Amino acid sequence: MSDQILRRLTQVLEQRKQADPASSYVAGLYHKGLDAILKKVGEEATETVIAAKGGDTDQLVYETADLWFHTLVLLVHQGVDPDRIMKELERRFGLSGLEEKAARKDS
Repeated sequence: MSDQILRRLTQVLEQRKQADPASSYVAGLYHKGLDAILKKVGEEATETVIAAKGGDTDQLVYETADLWFHTLVLLVHQGVDPDRIMKELERRFGLSGLEEKAARKDS
């Protein structure tokens, strides 16, 4: 994943917080609030699952891009820097999934 793309997109999403909802899809989502953003993330997650089940790789890529995009919208809306997600993934790198899951139960 290109960190540059992630940073550029995050900057644009931050700017859209100040945009007129009538002039920007993302500004419109922000204006509608958290529930509208969560609904969109859920829709995109479902569409990603359907694309994967359907076996169409191009559709899977398209839907995953939509899911990642809307997840970034959610993170920016909630004030969570996407770098925190990258750092968490980096922290988990090299851990077995079972070890990581067990560590969460202990905390």
